[in-house]
Amino acid sequence: MTADATLLAPALSPAAEARRIAREVAAPHADAVDRDARFPAEAVAALRASGLLGAAVPGPQGPGCGLAALAGACFELGQACGSTAMVFAMHQIQVASLLHHGGPWHRDYLARLARDGLLLASATTEAGTGGDVRSSDCAVRDADGMVAVEKAGCVISYAAEADGVLVTARRAPDAPPADQVLLLAERAQCTLRQTAGWDVLGMRGTCSEGYTLAVRAPAAQLLPVPYATISARSMLPVSHILWSATWLGIATAATLRARAAVRARARAASPGTPPHGGARLAEALGQLQAMRALVGDAVRRHERAAGDEAMLESIPFVLAMNQLKTTASTLAVQVVGQCMLVAGLAAYRNDTPFSLGRHLRDAHSAALMIGNDRILGNCAGLLAAYRAEEPLFP
Repeated sequence: MTADATLLAPALSPAAEARRIAREVAAPHADAVDRDARFPAEAVAALRASGLLGAAVPGPQGPGCGLAALAGACFELGQACGSTAMVFAMHQIQVASLLHHGGPWHRDYLARLARDGLLLASATTEAGTGGDVRSSDCAVRDADGMVAVEKAGCVISYAAEADGVLVTARRAPDAPPADQVLLLAERAQCTLRQTAGWDVLGMRGTCSEGYTLAVRAPAAQLLPVPYATISARSMLPVSHILWSATWLGIATAATLRARAAVRARARAASPGTPPHGGARLAEALGQLQAMRALVGDAVRRHERAAGDEAMLESIPFVLAMNQLKTTASTLAVQVVGQCMLVAGLAAYRNDTPFSLGRHLRDAHSAALMIGNDRILGNCAGLLAAYRAEEPLFP
């Protein structure tokens, strides 16, 4: 993937700079981040210092990188540390929402974000909604010329490390659950009370604890368009593309370790003996190729749809993005699982150069942290509603 950035420090493409950070910073700390379920502080500090957190912000504040460049960065980081790549992806999803749907206050904030390397999180889930981010119980209330929100039972990844949080809520106390707005709250405007920990199998460094969140902020920090529009035109496609690029990075790293195990086995075998696991490795590479093609097609589809509001909200486009998420998350687990069979006990152990335990656990998060079953259920409803004769995926 090529870059359209010239202002990064140093002046490298997002993918090249992410590759350097992945190699020099994220990879050496990845096992400790996973073992201790701690935030990948070293890698995020490097992302901040490099300017990558503001990579999508247009000049003069930032380089204005497109989605393909950001996906390339997620792919590179994902090969070293899944948690680091996921934090970067989640941050860029919030930046995209501000870029495309923010008002004057948010444009000023983005300039600060690019200058200072501010890190954004989101609070879109809530107790009582069944994980449906398109529904809120909490509501925005007027509070002496300010607005206030109190959101219970929400999961906020890396909340303790974030400089700002984008919060969904009903537009007003008498609004229906789906009539939502999005509020950007700066860290000093938030009160967080932790209600749940994050002792999970994979993506342990995202630190996605549960909280009760209380916010009091100026009304100017509300985004001026409904959350339904933000979700359809920005959050949904950007989320699924950047997450899938992250999972592609994890699966790619697994195949590289499996290939190294096969080569080490071949060097120790008698001359002319076929390397054990070679056929399974070839099958894993075929699955990886399909995954890469799926992500690449989604990026190109999004580039064609960019700026076309009708296309971004069309049933074929939404289905394509949803199917990207469900299919890529399934393939990631299949590729890593196949690579474990290739490398055998060396992949199953945690103390070898071919260990794949972290990769497999991170890959399993892909279908669970945003449930595939719920997304497939939404797809079923969309398919039932689609009446046009033209093909769904031209």
